[in-house]
Amino acid sequence: MQVKLHDPTFGEDEIKAAIDVLRSTYVTSGEKVKEFESKFGPYAVFCNSGSSANLLAIATLCNPALENHLSPGDEVIVSALSWSTTIWPLIQYGLVPVIVDIDPDTLNIDPKEIEKAIGPRTKAIMPVHVYGNPCDMNAIREFGLIVIEDCCEALGADVGHSDFNTYSFYFSHHITTLEGGMVVANSTEHADMLRVLRAHGWTREMTNRTHHEGIDDKFLFINAGYNLRSTELNAAIGLVQIEKLQGFVNVRRRIAANLIEDFSEYDQFLSVQKDMGSSWFGFPIVVRKHRTERIENGAVRLWNQRIDVNDLRNHFEKNGIETRSIICGNIARQPGMKLWPHRIVGNLEHADHVMSNGFSIGCHQGMTEKSCEYIKNVLDNYNWKQYD
Repeated sequence: MQVKLHDPTFGEDEIKAAIDVLRSTYVTSGEKVKEFESKFGPYAVFCNSGSSANLLAIATLCNPALENHLSPGDEVIVSALSWSTTIWPLIQYGLVPVIVDIDPDTLNIDPKEIEKAIGPRTKAIMPVHVYGNPCDMNAIREFGLIVIEDCCEALGADVGHSDFNTYSFYFSHHITTLEGGMVVANSTEHADMLRVLRAHGWTREMTNRTHHEGIDDKFLFINAGYNLRSTELNAAIGLVQIEKLQGFVNVRRRIAANLIEDFSEYDQFLSVQKDMGSSWFGFPIVVRKHRTERIENGAVRLWNQRIDVNDLRNHFEKNGIETRSIICGNIARQPGMKLWPHRIVGNLEHADHVMSNGFSIGCHQGMTEKSCEYIKNVLDNYNWKQYD
């Protein structure tokens, strides 16, 4: 048996929707894009990837056309356990990432570490909902900073709504538009700026369009911009997929519940992510720093020896269970970070531990009860006795 990290979410319905768009010949960004955006609210802007969604959110916050915009040298607090394109847009706009540690139980940014990191130039926080598990947004918002929620792994979870929320519809995510992303702002002003920056800096897609005497309104450029648009074909697929989202999430949650129970037998060796209402992008597993053993009266005995994470991963892989690193590990340890100004608060020990002793397996709509039974069987057949 094989248990993949992901199975395709699309089928004949999505293929037909895409073919219908091609036959119509109306394939560039148009009415279907607007309809797909409407599923996310009045301030949603569809673009070509989740990475571009992050870029557009940061570009909007830094744009000089807006009052109180961020400026080069301003700091943005980010989790050590994050993705590269959470960080790179900050750097590309001259902002300084301030990297803080995670809560080892949830794998999300630790609000206590945020408090330690706030300085005179701190203007924003960019939390990542790791593997679909919502961060403690109530605690995060209490700091009174701008909040950009990276929800690219958390579609279908109750993540709340901040200044900006970003989503990804990449092939391996909860739903797919093949490639695609969404930025959800909290005002018409920000949504209009997102639309201007998404397409060339022109006004064509603004809600409140501006005019300039002597210039054709269709070709009026009021700002710098990119070309980060998506297409009618992507949106048509998304419109079919979004109707299936809740069903996909329900399956993921059922699979996760089974896996949590199966892995609980090995709690002395392994920890799994504490569920805060996750939509389960995958199922992360971390080897404990110490082997634990419950003894009398609820006391815990610690053993310094811990299992070899690579040996366990190889055991899974040899038996057809695909594994991968959790996100990209501790972003502060990636060599590209050495090239750019950033600040690290604390020793990031929990993110380091996840990077060196964590991995994930699949948890998706293509899995069944038999998938869980197979994973449990492979887990049981690992050579645990070598650690006695």
